[in-house]
Amino acid sequence: MNTTGCEVKAKFLRGFSDKTRLLILDSIHQKEKTVSQIVEELGGNQSNISQHLACLKGCGIIISRQEGKYIYYSLRNEQIRNLLQAMDDVYAQVENEVASCDRNEALNL
Repeated sequence: MNTTGCEVKAKFLRGFSDKTRLLILDSIHQKEKTVSQIVEELGGNQSNISQHLACLKGCGIIISRQEGKYIYYSLRNEQIRNLLQAMDDVYAQVENEVASCDRNEALNL
């Protein structure tokens, strides 16, 4: 893989690297929702959630559709849903190691 391909892949993966974005993805995993529904479910503020939704959309992870005055957000496709499930499956196997790892924050590459 060339450097540009790696950079784009890293950018895509950063879409998954924030706790709020992961909570949003979990929220819309089974059913599309509006910003207001996501804000209510997560207990966040609309501005912050909207910024994270824009990031997820910009990374190609989610899509939106407008119906009247409401915009509904959902996972892009079944492959994203499968990727999230695969990440959960792998995480279940390495949870203890991840919890005790203090190198991630220190690297800050």
